[in-house]
Amino acid sequence: MMHAGSFVSLSVTLLLASGCSSGGTSDVPLQPSPPPAPESSITLVTNGVVYTADDSRSVAEAFAVDDGEIIAVGSNVEIEALDEPGATRIDLEGRFVLPGIHDVHVHILEGNSPVIDCMVQPGVPPTQLIPMLRQCSNGQSGLEWVLGYGWDMFTLLESSEDPLAAIDEALPTQPAAIMEQTSHAVWVNSLALTALGFSSETPDPIGGHIAKDPQGQPNGLLIDNAGDLAFELALSRSAMLDQQNYLGLLDGLEQLARNGITSFADARVYWSRGFHEFYARAETEGQMTARGVLGLWAYPQFEDNGQLAELTTLYHRDDTKRVQRSQIKVYVDGITQNTTARTLRPYLIDLGFGTPFGLNYFDEDRLAQYIIQLERVGYDFNIHAIGAGGVREALNAIQRARDVNPNITDARHRITHVELVHPDDIERFAALGVIADLQLAGDFTDPVQFRADSIPFIGADNPALPLPARALIDAGAVVTLSSDFDVSPLNPFLGLSNAVTRSQDSLSVEEAVDAYTRNAAFVMRQEDRLGSLEIGKRADFVVLDQNILSISPDRIVDTQVLMTVVDGEEVFRSRQF
Repeated sequence: MMHAGSFVSLSVTLLLASGCSSGGTSDVPLQPSPPPAPESSITLVTNGVVYTADDSRSVAEAFAVDDGEIIAVGSNVEIEALDEPGATRIDLEGRFVLPGIHDVHVHILEGNSPVIDCMVQPGVPPTQLIPMLRQCSNGQSGLEWVLGYGWDMFTLLESSEDPLAAIDEALPTQPAAIMEQTSHAVWVNSLALTALGFSSETPDPIGGHIAKDPQGQPNGLLIDNAGDLAFELALSRSAMLDQQNYLGLLDGLEQLARNGITSFADARVYWSRGFHEFYARAETEGQMTARGVLGLWAYPQFEDNGQLAELTTLYHRDDTKRVQRSQIKVYVDGITQNTTARTLRPYLIDLGFGTPFGLNYFDEDRLAQYIIQLERVGYDFNIHAIGAGGVREALNAIQRARDVNPNITDARHRITHVELVHPDDIERFAALGVIADLQLAGDFTDPVQFRADSIPFIGADNPALPLPARALIDAGAVVTLSSDFDVSPLNPFLGLSNAVTRSQDSLSVEEAVDAYTRNAAFVMRQEDRLGSLEIGKRADFVVLDQNILSISPDRIVDTQVLMTVVDGEEVFRSRQF
């Protein structure tokens, strides 16, 4: 509403601006417009329960932000004393605040790129999937290939039906690649096999396996990196695909904001497809509503000297920017459930997908070579290792790098998944300064299901510890929790809830929050600026609808994000707030 004095002042201003005069005295004295309130860069966030995640795990009522930086943390009275004309105010009305959540293992671009034409139902034999597969050819991806997702490995393996004949009948005119629900196998048709050059004479690619029928011919099932090669070919770079990938990134950033995630590590950036360029574009166009550290993919099939040189050129770190290219993502092994994770004892079941001990994308010698060379550039490594043998090989490679590069004392290498760890290797994490990154959001990491899935392959007497977050923390290792989206849901409160409610090896709520905040900030080399709400740090924070420190642990999963703030700027606000 406009006040009367302002209305008169505005009327006179318009009259004078038109070149006219009132022609006489006015009954209303002319008053100058009141000066505008001075602009202030200060924001006061008050009347809340603010978990700072500092060294003391202290809780405050309020904090103040100036130009995106936290300038004070304390009581409402202390923060109110900093009020000034034009200051922005956020009244929390008793709500709970956390530092901005970090997810150090997501596939936010890859998981949101709209290139999958259809979903097929798991647990269905090949011939029953034919109608679903035919629907895939009606997809809107615009690619030459038909791409899908969702089938189940063991349903196809246990079926007497020919998987290649079924997919050829369903999709006879286009090359097709349908990813298995674990993402560690791909079902392809004959046109895809021809495009890949796979025949009875083709040796297995590094880190993969071409499954064959009793006559020695490929049967359409490509395991691990053999399947990755199919998607690499199907998704060869084009202007159309570039635009789809960029839009997928923007969708992913919106999802991060809705889930309270202010920093993330993209755990597989396909630089040969230009993924890093889409992040650079988002930064240039002001679309980066979260901070991203890119894990550039180390391709198993690429020649080492050329790949190492290219990765060296791609390194970029500038803490004034939101996007960093400073991590390398590399696979050591596959997964236990298809016998491709590296083990220390032979698998009890031989599927013929590798050696009795699983397979390697990168073996210990090659991984050590990459770490030795690229940590000198500044890179930190994000190493996929699931089996106890894979974890040991990764630790050995890092130890070899320490021996060759003794002057590098601040490496932030991490092993992600660490689903099985031999007891002898637990203390090596802390000794070598290796971070352990676990994903507890997915059902497959529930201890009961994990054992049901793994014991048939590795044996009930296997000494390896499953998902040993508790043991690693007790041994002094830095532990992070992450989603591995889109393998698992992005919601951090699901992973946090599972971490504190699973009876075996559970964490305290504070330990789980540390894993998603201060520990994860350490992984991303931004612990001096982020990860806790302290004076001098950037104002990245999230407002929640309930106090996760005081409620029953089984209610944590229901937590809703009300507001997400990055650098003091709101990037998401719920209608409930």
